[in-house]
Amino acid sequence: MASDINGPQSGSAIPPHPGESPAAGPVDLELLRTPPPVERADAARNRAAVLQAAARLFAEHGAEAVSMDQVAAAAGVGKGTLFRRFGDRSGLAAALLDARERDLQDAILRGPAPLGPGDGPDPDPADRLTAFVDAYLDHLLAHLDLVRMSETATRGARYRIGAYRFWHRHTAILLAGRSEDPDHDAHALLAPLAAEHLAALLPELGEQRIRAGARRLATRLAAPGPA
Repeated sequence: MASDINGPQSGSAIPPHPGESPAAGPVDLELLRTPPPVERADAARNRAAVLQAAARLFAEHGAEAVSMDQVAAAAGVGKGTLFRRFGDRSGLAAALLDARERDLQDAILRGPAPLGPGDGPDPDPADRLTAFVDAYLDHLLAHLDLVRMSETATRGARYRIGAYRFWHRHTAILLAGRSEDPDHDAHALLAPLAAEHLAALLPELGEQRIRAGARRLATRLAAPGPA
């Protein structure tokens, strides 16, 4: 039986550090990111062709309906090359999500307030937390099938994807001083934003109710003073 530690990893993935303190800032968050892979020119071209083909096929047919054979044929690469580079469809999903995750992370680290720090006075952490919830839901709803595949490939896969650790760390930092246990409450806020959970509730509740509920939870958790 395969070990759980071999689940899909985004390009931002790093091993976990239990018990790390939330009292940190942008430099700490930068440590949760890694630069894109450095590759030979031919390998980079193959990778780009595979990701372009996978993105098109997933958009046209849905991620669950596309086989690795179809992706290899559309990209013009051998199946062996595809499996060695990405492992399976969940690995492809994680690779496709990397660029989109990095865009959101850049906005959090360096973008305008309230999602980012901005150039003026420090924005209120509660405003930043609500802005993060809104922006994350934009990202999640736009790529729900891909996120769901990457988060559910193996048991606990969601929590081994490096991007999750970034979202959790950012949230815990914003909750520091406002919660008795920022690490726990950051997980509590992110739990209903899991792709599998959202996909199950979306037909029943609709996007607007889900957004409103997530914003209410963020506002309550970020209320001044320990919860």
